[in-house]
Amino acid sequence: MIQTLPKAAAILLASASLALAQPAPVINVNTAKPVAEIQPTMWGVFFEDINFGADGGIYAELVKNRSFEFFKPLMGWKQEGKKRTEGDLLVQNRKDEGSNNPRYLHITANNLATGDMGLTNEGFKGMGLKNGLRYDFSVMYRLLSGSITLRAELLNETNEVVGSGVLTPATKDGQWHKQQVSFTASQTVQKGKLRLWVEGNGTVDLDMVSLFPEDTWKGRPGGMRADMIQMLADMKPGFVRFPGGCIVEGHDLSQRYQWKKTIGPVEDRQLIINRWNFEFAHRPAPDYFQTFGLGFLEYFQVCEDIGAEPLPILNCGMACQFNTAELVPLDQLDPYVQDALDLIEFANGNVSTAWGKKRADLGHPKPFNLKFLGVGNENWGPQYIERLAVFQKAIKAKYPDMKLVCSSGTDPNGDRFDYLNGKLRAMNADLIDEHYYRRPEWFLENVTRYDNYPRTGSKVFAGEWAAQSDRVVSVNNKNNWLCALSEAAFMTGLERNAAVVNMASYAPLFAHAEGWQWTPDLIWVDNLRVYGTPNYYVQKLFSLYKGTHVLDLKQQGAIVAGTDSLYASAVLDQKTNEVIVKLVNVSNKPVDRTIQLDGAKKLKPTATLSLLTTDKLDAVNTFENATAVSPVERQIPVDARKKAITLTLVPHSLSVIRVPVN
Repeated sequence: MIQTLPKAAAILLASASLALAQPAPVINVNTAKPVAEIQPTMWGVFFEDINFGADGGIYAELVKNRSFEFFKPLMGWKQEGKKRTEGDLLVQNRKDEGSNNPRYLHITANNLATGDMGLTNEGFKGMGLKNGLRYDFSVMYRLLSGSITLRAELLNETNEVVGSGVLTPATKDGQWHKQQVSFTASQTVQKGKLRLWVEGNGTVDLDMVSLFPEDTWKGRPGGMRADMIQMLADMKPGFVRFPGGCIVEGHDLSQRYQWKKTIGPVEDRQLIINRWNFEFAHRPAPDYFQTFGLGFLEYFQVCEDIGAEPLPILNCGMACQFNTAELVPLDQLDPYVQDALDLIEFANGNVSTAWGKKRADLGHPKPFNLKFLGVGNENWGPQYIERLAVFQKAIKAKYPDMKLVCSSGTDPNGDRFDYLNGKLRAMNADLIDEHYYRRPEWFLENVTRYDNYPRTGSKVFAGEWAAQSDRVVSVNNKNNWLCALSEAAFMTGLERNAAVVNMASYAPLFAHAEGWQWTPDLIWVDNLRVYGTPNYYVQKLFSLYKGTHVLDLKQQGAIVAGTDSLYASAVLDQKTNEVIVKLVNVSNKPVDRTIQLDGAKKLKPTATLSLLTTDKLDAVNTFENATAVSPVERQIPVDARKKAITLTLVPHSLSVIRVPVN
């Protein structure tokens, strides 16, 4: 999106086309000798169901507690009507039938009309409704006697009806059936509700009361929220790491994420509590559960849709060590290992295999070509190493080319990190997952972190990181420009060391404005809107222009990592025939530089500059001003004869320069 430049930035950029009074210091980029290959997975995204990122977020279901399986079976629901009597509406349980979804509503109707008896669902912080959009209402029913009509109504904030539809359960065979009706909203509503009236005379059981908008991602019924996935697609990420994060581990092992329970018909997927429901006393979320409407098949499909490699993370037999630290004994680890082997077969097996056939039966006969698998999340200590060794041996024996992502714990330094890093390298771990949530100063001080890492052996996955404006787990953390700018500087160090760092992703990804547990976050949403933070635009620029090969970039023979408050990296993109230079000026003063493109044979007279800057370090984006801090693009002159670009780098800025080359 093009926006108006801050006045100071416009003045300074205008000077780029003018000859400078004094020669600017030269940054030399050797375009003829690539230093290292950049993996297509270099920049990706990490999704975890935190901050209502899945239910109430990317999963487009609007009804909260649709199957009455929350600890409080009617949480999110309010009984309505003038003829309600005790016992007319009961929560019953078919647990003895072995159902993953045992609870349902048993309703007795005694000559009811509209307004006599019903239920209203509040949605996830309300329901976002769009004028003119179709909404698909469905319900599982078991008609036991009589004749029943169900009237579904969309309500606005003042309880006016803004859309309605009627369905009549017809099959009376004692079995469960699904019925659907669609209707259109007549208003745009930020915090709507769904009301369901029961009319007629008889008895009926209801379950899986559901409402979806028609504008899901790719129009898939029961699918994902399109605007949120579009934000990911626009980044062109190299990978998507899922489903976490700490929910992989669970508060205890009974609450761990189990991928096999997230596939198949949604009514058969077993709901569990989300560990972020109760993790932070200062941000409780008692209505936060996982329905798994967004399950492993849907994750794989999203990756396929946006051209990203899937990176699933599985439990390694360890619950969260910050919580219970519950362990599976080593001699009982086989089911966990088998889950990993079965997942690979589910993703990659042909239809003649058991799990490949399961994938095909679910509507996706084509394999997903899974290349990466994570074993454990933020686990540590010898207990992790010994369990990882069991996974590594079994997986490599059957799938030797599968690259395993291994945990280095919770922190980027200290005894815990040193122990794990040493052990993992001795085990020839494919990728070591490093996490760092730190102040902006840490990111600036650690731009050279990977300069002295070994170029051979284990590679690094910078799996979770974000600059914290206040401190980790502080409710005062902001997605401000200072944090994003420090991350941009740090990312030049990751890019320069692409021979070591093969993957990197900011975390967390999504947050609902009224339902978050953790901040800062890359993308913020409410019921109708979505915006990217300044951090999002930094990630997007690096991801869109990651290139294919690292180029040597030096100023007076030294890397640019803090010199005059500048940080820089350069890449060659052999697909577009461009040299791409990224320059970060963290100072409050303009800095003049000449970029000398050594080895370039022929240059065009202009290059493209994408500039991300603002005059205020505390600047943030908002729903009302979603692109306050976002890139602007313009053409800048190139001295084709000297093969050089001279420009002024404005204060507090990220500049991405794309130069067509031969």
